Amino acid sequence: MKEKLIIFDTTLRDGEQSPGASMNKDEKVRIARALERLKVDVIEAGFPAASQGDFEAVQAVAQAVKGSAICGLARALNKDIERAGEALKPAQRARIHTFIATSPIHMERKLRMSPDQVVEHAVAAVKLARRFTDDVEFSPEDAGRSEEDFLCRILEAVIDAGATTVNIPDTVGYSLPHEFGGMIARLRSRIPNSDKAIFSVHCHNDLGLAVANSLSAVLNGARQIECTINGLGERAGNAALEEVVMAIKTRQDAFPCDTSIETREIVPCSKLVASITGFPVQPNKAIVGANAFAHESGIHQDGVLKSRETYEIMRAEDVGWSANRMVLGKHSGRNAFRTRMKELGIEFDSEEALNDAFARFKQLADKKHEIFDEDLQALISEQIFEAESEWVKLISLHVCADTGEIPRSEVVIKVDSEEKRGHSEGSGVVDATLKAIESLVQTGADLLLYSVNNITSGTDAQGEVTVRLEKAGRIVQGQGADTDIVIASAKAYVNAVNKLLSSNRRQHPQAGNV
Repeated sequence: MKEKLIIFDTTLRDGEQSPGASMNKDEKVRIARALERLKVDVIEAGFPAASQGDFEAVQAVAQAVKGSAICGLARALNKDIERAGEALKPAQRARIHTFIATSPIHMERKLRMSPDQVVEHAVAAVKLARRFTDDVEFSPEDAGRSEEDFLCRILEAVIDAGATTVNIPDTVGYSLPHEFGGMIARLRSRIPNSDKAIFSVHCHNDLGLAVANSLSAVLNGARQIECTINGLGERAGNAALEEVVMAIKTRQDAFPCDTSIETREIVPCSKLVASITGFPVQPNKAIVGANAFAHESGIHQDGVLKSRETYEIMRAEDVGWSANRMVLGKHSGRNAFRTRMKELGIEFDSEEALNDAFARFKQLADKKHEIFDEDLQALISEQIFEAESEWVKLISLHVCADTGEIPRSEVVIKVDSEEKRGHSEGSGVVDATLKAIESLVQTGADLLLYSVNNITSGTDAQGEVTVRLEKAGRIVQGQGADTDIVIASAKAYVNAVNKLLSSNRRQHPQAGNV
């Protein structure tokens, strides 16, 4: 019998730390339900002590999801752990994940604590967490740069204190596979009570080695991998769940363990996360990229037509590509719409919400011949964005782009119930439109990113625009979708402005001193 490899998904926590990828409560619940269908073992839903919004999001996920364990992150502080325990009360299976830094540079310069104090805090944190749940995970932050003797000491102490999982993070993505795997093997052999806890790894992708390091750790005894959908996460991201899972599944000859992941849900989950976060998947991304199973070379096409295995090491259908699905269009009824939405993990709280979404669907169907799942995801995201837009709302837009003339745009927006009209010139109609909106709202923010991604194929496809704004160190991301790219751009900018001006400011999950 193969051993079980636990898949710990941290898209909702570490993935959310990508600049501009912040998710609201409803979006976290939607992704959590998709992860549940994926049969992820543990879902790290957030950092309850970071903000009231994070607390409510973790609580909502704990209420909504029953098939996966729900985890909350907490620093080695009593207030953090108590807050996590409170948020996780509704969960059928709850885990508290507590951490403290253990590398010399972190202990000296960030924590300003001695090694003895760090061990004392870690043990106390684990013991307190055990009052709320029997499932407690401990992480020595920056383990990759920590002294191995000290790692052995603190891990032995937290296991004695009741930690059931000890996670070794390569926090800054510095390790090489042979180094990281070797460290896991040595820790397991040197710590006397290592058999009393599951060894886990959490690898960052700064050198593009997160998946390789994670798999090396598995070959050396780790039995939990912490990862994210699409490799989302701080800086260069985390180990990509889809790559880890399919490497294990495809190379069962090399790995002594297997996962319980329902792999056919990988692509749908990937698309949902990309839609909600506004981080599109690159075409050549392994497993979930649009080109992952595409063949253009004549030699490759000939080989695949004769025998798929000549150039494909896994089936596209096994990860969720080319699935049969109901085609929706302007003649589709409310029941077909509701059914497809439910299959995508989207349920409506009220008939009013359903009616609003169905009306938007019909409007889109008048513009497009066929509505794809990606269109439906974007439609719901737009509905949520508009519901959150309490201050600024786009009313109308008129642009002019005659050959040889300077492009111009005139916009009408509603600002706190007052209609305002503005106009501007620009290098193009999109530039003019965003300048016109800014002239009315006057945020003074810097535009860090403007990105356009076609949601589906075809000339009638919706364009999904992502706008990232920064002001005084605060970064927000706005999204908009429409068959007209200029309107999509205006929607995205307005969405970002509303987030920027919102009073609900989330604290960064790693902020604060221990």
